[in-house]
Amino acid sequence: MAEEKKAQPTFEENLTALQAIVTKLEQGDVPLETALTQFQQGVTLSKQLQDTLDNAEKTLTKMMNDTGQEVDFEAAPDSATNHE
Repeated sequence: MAEEKKAQPTFEENLTALQAIVTKLEQGDVPLETALTQFQQGVTLSKQLQDTLDNAEKTLTKMMNDTGQEVDFEAAPDSATNHE
């Protein structure tokens, strides 16, 4: 049997799912067991979203210097300006 590979949800899909969970929990009309399950799913989604943001930040803080070498953005000579 061929095993189907599910595509990993995008950041936006995870964010939408988390927002839906938060909305349901804020309404307060969810049975306790369901609320606990949704809360756990929300925590998992939150961790995945944070990991995605952390990876994006690492990517964006890299830049290429004049010789084509990758350097940390914070180590670049012009990084002292525009930091607030």
